Order: sequence, then structure tokens, then C-alpha cells
Amino acid sequence: MTIKKYDAWSPMLAVFSSSLSLIVATQSANAQDTTQAAEADATIETVVVTARRRGESMLNVPIAMSTRSGEQLDLSGATDITALQRTTPNLTLQVSRGTNSTLTTFVRGIGQQDPLWGFEPGVGLYVDDVYIARPQGAILDILDVERIEVLRGPQGTLYGRNTIGGAVKYVTAKIKAEPTFRARANVGTYGQRDFIFAGSTPVTETLHVGGAVGLYKRDGYGENHFSGAETNDKDAWAGRLSVEFSPTPDLFFRASADRTEDTSNANHGHRELPVPEAYALPPITDPYGIDVPLSAFPVTENVYDTWAGLGDYNKVITEGVSFLAEWSVSESLTLKSISAYRDGVTITEGIDFDGTPAPVLDIAAPETVYDDDQFSQEFQASFSFSGMRGLAGVYYLDASASGGYDTIIGLGASAIPGTPTPNLTQGTSGTVDTKSYAAFADVDIDLTERLSVSLGLRWTRDEKTGVVFKANYLGLGSPLSGENGVQIQLLTDYTNSVAFEELTPRASVSYALSPSMNIYAAYSRGFKSGGFDMRGDAVATPETINGYDPETVDSYELGLKGTFFDGRLTMASALFHAAYNGQQVTSQQLNATGSGLVSFIDNVGSSKIKGAEIEGTARFTEALSADFGVGYIDAGFDEYLAYRADPAVPTAYILTDVADSRQFQNTPKWNGNLSLNYRYDLGTKGDLNIRGGVSFRSMSSMFETPVSEIDQKAYQLYDISVVWTSARADWRIGVHGRNLGNEKYRTGGYYFPGLAYGDSIIGFYAPPRTVTVSLEYRF
Repeated sequence: MTIKKYDAWSPMLAVFSSSLSLIVATQSANAQDTTQAAEADATIETVVVTARRRGESMLNVPIAMSTRSGEQLDLSGATDITALQRTTPNLTLQVSRGTNSTLTTFVRGIGQQDPLWGFEPGVGLYVDDVYIARPQGAILDILDVERIEVLRGPQGTLYGRNTIGGAVKYVTAKIKAEPTFRARANVGTYGQRDFIFAGSTPVTETLHVGGAVGLYKRDGYGENHFSGAETNDKDAWAGRLSVEFSPTPDLFFRASADRTEDTSNANHGHRELPVPEAYALPPITDPYGIDVPLSAFPVTENVYDTWAGLGDYNKVITEGVSFLAEWSVSESLTLKSISAYRDGVTITEGIDFDGTPAPVLDIAAPETVYDDDQFSQEFQASFSFSGMRGLAGVYYLDASASGGYDTIIGLGASAIPGTPTPNLTQGTSGTVDTKSYAAFADVDIDLTERLSVSLGLRWTRDEKTGVVFKANYLGLGSPLSGENGVQIQLLTDYTNSVAFEELTPRASVSYALSPSMNIYAAYSRGFKSGGFDMRGDAVATPETINGYDPETVDSYELGLKGTFFDGRLTMASALFHAAYNGQQVTSQQLNATGSGLVSFIDNVGSSKIKGAEIEGTARFTEALSADFGVGYIDAGFDEYLAYRADPAVPTAYILTDVADSRQFQNTPKWNGNLSLNYRYDLGTKGDLNIRGGVSFRSMSSMFETPVSEIDQKAYQLYDISVVWTSARADWRIGVHGRNLGNEKYRTGGYYFPGLAYGDSIIGFYAPPRTVTVSLEYRF
């Protein structure tokens, strides 16, 4: 055990000690007699953020965070927020399995992979301070964005909705006083063709209107060889409209509306193993009316191809409106109200888990598989007095999420001799209604010119009502999806309500080592409420009707932020330790009788997460700079209680501690990035910006249970961008190459092995090598 502890902490101590050593080096460098003009040329601009709901230098915020401006994202060729995974330490931000626009986010090992309706995300997503309650449709395109901030660690005393793992903030800029316009066209590999338009104009001196719209189209990376449809294509549009009104210098109002529609084809993934030879199904009739044996559908060489027979139609719509009212009562007091309503719907034919034309293991959906809406209201009071700054607020959320689907496993069962229920379908539907009430406050106090403390406290009460139905049907499909299956066994049918209440504190101490360097120590407690398992089987696990419990995390952090070498190096580093309790984990497995799937959401026990981060920017000359970041995580379970079949009662399950055989999902031990940026001044002809970057991630697991067939091995990604900007900054031409090594790496998977399910092991892959040429005009 001693060796294990040393192995875990030594990389972290090395990162932090290297940061501290810069203090000595900087003080020595500052003592030297250098040329002031050269120093100014190489100085890095101060980054202003609103992580604490007020504008301040990122170096003064005692929170581990990363930020990327809209200009940085533009120069790197980023198209949506998943690009942040490449440049942010200890962040997983990617498209969820079986979807095109649902978001999976993990920060420092804490997150939520399962995109089923009603589950709370572990990492909060905010658009202009409006909390997005559901991950569906949350793959936000880089459209009219000023910057994106990623906050690591629990957030609750500063935000309306508490988040246990961290937060991603999508920030748009206020409309400018003068008219603006921007038009951009992107063309690239796989038939990419995007058109983006944005603009704003003053109507009067106090009234301004702005908007943006983006049209995104791309051919597929692969093909469905059974239906002929493209796979991993893109067909979407997004729009946003804002109206701002400032009748006096002390009053500001903003009304915003947005809508996104994504009609890209269903993403069925790639079958990783061939159909077992013992699996004897009748021939499949292909689209040309020819009977073909299942063995004629081999594993495809292209990881974006499939033989899925379930169907390709898919549509995701998300939209919302928000209203911000801000009153600067005085120089020291500002009142703010944030009201928002959002809704979303997913219409799809489902996900083909087996990746073959046969209904071996299909998730067939009714016309609407997901439907959600939310209303939120937040009131804030921010204040600043002599030596003290702070924020206090109250928050209310009323949200509903519902859905339904069929799990078709009937032919899979009938193909295996001795199975009791051929042509089996499990129909599942449910609704979760959530009401959340919260009050929060956070105060910074200057004890001396260099020493300050920050104290925060949050009270949260979540009330949830769950309605869950699940039954077994004889036939290929249930009435839930418009089919005529006959119900043969009722598994779950209940309505229940639960309430959860928690106080979560935060405290930090900051000390200014110099005007440009700060060190801080922080503690925060995170909380995520419990709920109901929408897939729960009350026959196998009767306690599912009582719901699952909340999870909490106690997070400790030591950080150092500063600028060094006369402003040529900006750097932030942190050590962290978290005690994670009641961790909510979703698992699914074959029923002990072989008659279906059993789902569990377990509060598995406790775990420890230790790690370190370092990131920054170094400017070597006025033209040459480098961005870098490294993240390290050592996460392990102390206790992991999982349901296992009871040997004495084949249809029952008992809790067993399996911590020794479990690991954190979506949490590579090492991750990092390095990019070199060179700006070549062309004088009256503008400037040329060249950026080359590499990012890496060590091996990561798709689930808590290691699965060698789909767990992702270590990989590196190489990107390069070349962008010319005219001298007046009104024209821009860019060439962006991403994943130049054409790395095939998974971002998700499904694992249902065994003859009963035809070894349905599916992988979902990130984009291959792409090249995009962009042309932009703006004024």
C-alpha cells in the first residue's frame, strides 16, 4: 500500500513543485535588467472570466478552471464544444453513445454517461447562466460565442443549480452599440458544407437586436450496408435571437430565444465481433427482397459502417427562451433576475444494439422517445463593499422528463435451445417530475492586502415524482411502439415521490505571493440528488420502487496561479483530493432466468479521487507562443456494492462488494495537450496564424466493469490550422486539419455478450481525419 500511495502522489507533487519552482525563477528573472519594450511585446493578455458571477481576472479566482475565447476556438477550427476535451485537463466532453447531439461530460472522474430521461448530469451545462437540465441536444455548436469556461470541482454556492463535478459555461457577448455582421462558409471532407450568419444592429440608442443562424451539413463517415443510408452524417441547423434594452445606465434587459434541429441519421455504432456461429436465425430479407443468411453480414472494416436493420430516421429538437433583468442599484449593489423555459424532444426509430438486420437486440422507439421541459427562475444580489464582495441568491426549477422504448430480444432468445420465451419484447416507459428549491450565498473578505478568505453555503431541496412501467410481451414489439405484442408479465408499475435536502458549504483561503501570483487552498462539498430508475425491474429488485439515494463528494484543492517571467508565462496548477460517497452507477445485465434485461442504478459505495493539473500559455516572442496542459487522476473504489444473482434464488439478486474488479469510467489516468502558435505579420496584407497541436489520453474504460473489447486504448490526436486575416480584420480564410493521424478511437459503447444476445458488442467512434476550408467576412 505504501508503494501505491507513492505512485499516486508523486506525479502530483512533481507538478506542483515545478510550479513552485517558477516562483524562485521568476523572482530571479525580475531582478535582471531587461528591455522594457521587449517585455511588452511578449506579454500575455489578462483573461477576464465570470466564474464567480462577476468579471475578474482568471488568476484571482480560487477555482480550478480553463477558458477558451471565441477567437481561440475560431483559430483552432473548433466546430462544437466537444473540441474542449482536446485542450482542457481532466475533462471528458464527447458525443454520447447511440446519439448525434447528446452530451457526455466528466470532470475529474465525476459525471454521467447514461443519457436516459430523468437522470441528473454530474457536470452542469449553462448557457448565459441558464442551467440546461438534460443532455439531449446539448452538443452546442460554436455559434455567436464570446468564450467558454470549464470549472472543475463542485459548484453550488455561486450557481442556481448545484453540480457535483463541475460546470461548463457557454457565454455570449452583449450586443455592440454599432452594427455588426458576420458570414462564414465551411467546406471540407465528407461533403462538409456549413453556412453561418450573425449580426446585430441598434434600433435606438437604448434598444439593440442581434441574432445568429448556422446550417450544418455533412455526408456520412460510413454507410448502413443494409438500408443504404449514410451513417455518422450531419444535417442540423441552429438559431439564436436576442433583444437588449437599456432605458437607463443602471437598467439592462435581455430577451433571448434559441432553437436547434438535428435530423442526422440514427447512430447505430459499429459491431465489434462477428455473430456467433451457434446463432441460427432464419434468413433475413434484404431491401431487394432476397433472403440472406445472417452469416452474410460480417463485421465491417470501416468502423463507421453498420448492417443495422432497425431504421435510420432520427430527429432532435431543443429550444428555449430566457429573460434577464439587471438593476445596478448603486456602485456596491446589483440585483439580477434570470427566467428561462426550455423544452426538447427526440424522435427516432431507435438504436440497433446488435448491428445486424435481425431483431437480435434492438431498442425500438415510439414516435417520441424522449420529451422534456423545464422552467427555472433565479434571483441574485451581488454586492461589493470595502474589503468584501459577494453574491446571494435563490433558485427554483420545475422540470419534467419522459420517454419510452421497446427492448426487442425475442429472436435472440428463440435461437438458443431451451430458452422459455421466444420473440420477447420488454416495454419500458416513465416520467420524472422534479421541483428544486435552493438558496445560496458566497462572500469574499480581504483580511489583509494579500490574504483573503471566501465562504459559501447552499441549501438545496429536490422533490421528485417518478412514474415507471415495464412489462414483458410476447412478440416483436409492444403497444408502446405501436405493435401488437401480448403482455405476459408485468415487471414494474408504480408511482412514487421522494425528497432530498442537503446543506453544502464551500471555503477557500487565498494569499497573494506577489502582485502577479496567488496561492489558494479550498474545500467544497458537492451534492447530486437521488431519483428513480426508469428501467427498474421490480420483480428482480423490488426496492427499485423506493428510488436511489443522493451522492456527495468532499473536495479539497490546493492551487497556484500566476504570471511569470515578466508576463511571458501564465500558468495555473492544482492538486486535488475528493472523497466520493453514494456514487450512482447504472448497470444492465441478463436476467438470471434468461428472459430479459435487468437494470440497476446502485449507490455503489465510496471511492477516492486524487489528481493534479497544470496548464498555461508561454509567449516566447511577439509572434511565437505555446499553450499546454497536463492532467493526472488516480481514482479507485473503496467499496462497490453491485447486484449479483442469488445462487439460492435464481430470480433474485443480492448486493455484493466487487470493488477490486471495478474502475472509473471515462477517466484516463493521464491526459494532456501542447500547441505551438505562430503569427506572421504580413504588414498591409494582414497576418497569418499557424497553429499545430497534439493531445493525448491514456487508456480509459467505457464502464465501471473493464471490457477489453471496447475499452479505449491510449491515443494521440494531431491538429493543424492555418488562418489568414486581412489587415482590416474584415476577411478571414482558414484551413483546418483535425485528427490528422486518422486515429480511430471510441467515445462510447454497448456490451451485451453471450449467445442470447448474439454477442452484441458495439463501439461508437469519434470523427476520422477531416480537413475544412473556411471563408469569412465580417464588419
